[in-house]
Amino acid sequence: MARENQTKYAILGLLTTGCRSGYSIKQMIDGSLNYFWKVSYGQIYPTLKQLVDEEFATVETTLQDKKPDKKEYYITPKGKQALQEWIQAPFKELPTEKNEFLLKLFFSQHEEKNIIYAQLSEYLKKLHERYQTYQSIEHMINSSYADKHEAQFWLMTLDYGKRTTKAAIEWCECSMKKIDQL
Repeated sequence: MARENQTKYAILGLLTTGCRSGYSIKQMIDGSLNYFWKVSYGQIYPTLKQLVDEEFATVETTLQDKKPDKKEYYITPKGKQALQEWIQAPFKELPTEKNEFLLKLFFSQHEEKNIIYAQLSEYLKKLHERYQTYQSIEHMINSSYADKHEAQFWLMTLDYGKRTTKAAIEWCECSMKKIDQL
């Protein structure tokens, strides 16, 4: 059975936030969704075309002087219905995280202690950077979108990222202590 294209729902959802062009969709993905849902730039335009073909979105082309034509996309009632049905449908399973660092750690039994410790230190540094990024995003949402209803849902999603990152920081610190005791 073929896997359903979840990216089309991500883009349908972005169309409900006022993102109209492929560029604005990419900007929103880079600033928010990319922390929990990866969408490559190369997926955006084919997915927008698919949404138009399925009548989930419409496209309006504006001619521009000395520039390529500007395409703006709008979600249709059929698209809103599809998005709503997708949101209401139960999710099938918990996702499996692919984490290169954990894979390396799993096979590190023959590695020198200082190498493992250095990698844990680097991982911890990156986790702190991510946490700071999440705090900056939270500040931006609270200062720029506090009056928007959808901001509460963005903040709930962000809270998940902050909490899981904080848990990963604690795990990393604990693992570093264990390496010290080896």
